[in-house]
Amino acid sequence: MPDAPQTVPELDPALWRRAQAGDEAAFGLLMRTHYERIFRLVYAIVRHEHDARDICQEVWLTVWRELPRYRGEAKFTTWLHPIATRKALDHLRKRRRWFDRFLPFATGPDDHDGVPEPAAETDARDDAGKAERAELLKRALDALPPKQRAVLALREVEGLSYEEIAQATSLPTGTVMSRLYHARRLLAQKLKETKP
Repeated sequence: MPDAPQTVPELDPALWRRAQAGDEAAFGLLMRTHYERIFRLVYAIVRHEHDARDICQEVWLTVWRELPRYRGEAKFTTWLHPIATRKALDHLRKRRRWFDRFLPFATGPDDHDGVPEPAAETDARDDAGKAERAELLKRALDALPPKQRAVLALREVEGLSYEEIAQATSLPTGTVMSRLYHARRLLAQKLKETKP
């Protein structure tokens, strides 16, 4: 999974119009063009690969259903991000309710199994250091409240502007800026607390 945001070329209007008309091949191309970017966004919010893949399936089902409402007035990604963000946050809310109801005592380090570890390199010391830093970052991100993690993912993973994040989350720009500030501050604090 790439770390840096990738630029996705803006859609040819004929492509999304064909997809709107029910052309499955056009929709498949639309999905392939944007799948990895949406997966990175969802993964950055939920922090669990398998859950992120499942959520992406829900996102694309919703896109298929809602695509006739897309008019092309905004960029396609601007229309797509709120769908992905809502699905990811909804998933976290449902998971939290489930944990609170059935597993109130499950707070150990194994709660988030399935997150892939960084790829191995030749130098064992570098590997150990990178794995340790990745684990510290993962734990610090996991400790952030979901709403703060969402705006942080939209800004740092997707590279969206404050205005685009506001549109994706249906929040005022000032609230986005505030959440982002608090998310960064809390992340720095958590990273400081978890340093060996």
